This record gives sequence, C-alpha cells and structure tokens, in this order.
Amino acid sequence: MKLSTLTAGLKQAGLAGLLACTLGSAFAQEAVIRKNLAERLPALSKIDEVSKTPMNGLYEIRVNDSDIFYTDAEGNFLLQGNLIDTKAKRNLTEERVEKLSAIDFAALPLKDAFTQVRGNGKRKLAVFEDPNCGYCKRFERDLQKVNDVTIHTFLIPILSPDSVEKSKNIWCAKDKGKAWLDWMVRDQAAAKASCDTAALERNLAFSKKYKITGTPTLFFADGTRVPGAIGAEQIEKTLASAKAP
Repeated sequence: MKLSTLTAGLKQAGLAGLLACTLGSAFAQEAVIRKNLAERLPALSKIDEVSKTPMNGLYEIRVNDSDIFYTDAEGNFLLQGNLIDTKAKRNLTEERVEKLSAIDFAALPLKDAFTQVRGNGKRKLAVFEDPNCGYCKRFERDLQKVNDVTIHTFLIPILSPDSVEKSKNIWCAKDKGKAWLDWMVRDQAAAKASCDTAALERNLAFSKKYKITGTPTLFFADGTRVPGAIGAEQIEKTLASAKAP
C-alpha cells in the first residue's frame, strides 16, 4: 500500500472518529439537559428539541412546537427572552420563532375561507380575522389600496359572543366577500342568516393548533406569518418578497 493511500485512509478514519465523538458528545449533552430539566421542572412541557445556539455554552430548548427557552449545558438555569446577535444586529429568537410558526400555504384549509380576487390575483394572502376587531377594520381599509392579489379570509370569532353572530351572518351571506367588506369598510352589518357554519369551528380549531391568538394574522405565499395590522406599503413589500416555494 502506498504511503499516501495509507495516510489518506488514516486521515479519513481520524475524521470519522472525531465526527463520531462529536456526535456522541452532543447526544450525551442533550440527554443531560433533558434529564435534569424534566426532574427539576416537571411542569415544563415536553421538550421537542435541544440545540446549540451561536452563544458559547447556551442551548435552545423548544417546547409546544414553537415556544423557545434557553439553558446552560447542565440544565441548571432556564431563561426566557430574546437572544440578540449584537454584531449582526439580529434578533435570533424572533427569527427562530418566525421560522417555526410559518405555515405551508398550500396546506391552508381554503374551503373554510371565502376568497376575493383583485386584478390578476397572482399574489396570495391569507388572513385570520374577527369581525369585531378594530385593528382588522383598519387593516381592511388599507388592503383596499392593494391590487393584483387573491385574498383568503378565515373568520375566527374569538373576541366576544357577538363576534360569533356576526361571523355566522357573514359566512351565510349570498356574497360573503361583499358582506364582509360592507361591515369592515362601510360599517353596514350583514343581514341575519343561517347555514352550515361548521367552518367557523374548524377555523377556531386550526387557529388553536397553529397558535393564531390575535387578529388580524396574515400568512403570505412563502409561509411567512405577520401578526397584527400592517399598512398598504408593508403589505406590498411583503407580497413582493414572499415567493411560493
């Protein structure tokens, strides 16, 4: 066997061994963190994932799909808050939560929404709203300035019993989109109506599953989630950057 071949083989074996040791150490470290936190904080939700952060000695703990905590290598301390990269001027916690809370747009239950198409409708937007939400009304007025978009509106009556009644009347209207805009933009309430409103219950269940806790909550074609009312300029900017995968 040539010396060069032998040397290359030893190097590969050494790298493989180093990788195996590193992985073994990482798994062992994760096991320690999981064990200690489970024993010391039994009320803490089941840990979904443990991962290292860019900060030396700090580990991310993920629970409930998208709730983030931080701990040391022994699980002796637990922190909740934002991890900021001061050099890059980035909120790493916020970026991580946004990534975790994104939704595959194609997986949205569009049968439980009503759809409005403006212009060529090429751009996509889904919005979860309550008819009694003042921020939603402001958002809808700003949205009137946006064209060439398809808007899927999911009614989630979460603010009051009256929200349920208004949502049912809008959902059961002959022209849901018109009834919605009549109320949200022109303050003209929808006429009392009745129909199968199981979609509203499914929307509430979907919102609970994906932690949609406030209105309006927007989802763009690339899965980006934006909580809260944003103006027409920000809507346009996000629509332009949100390319479906």
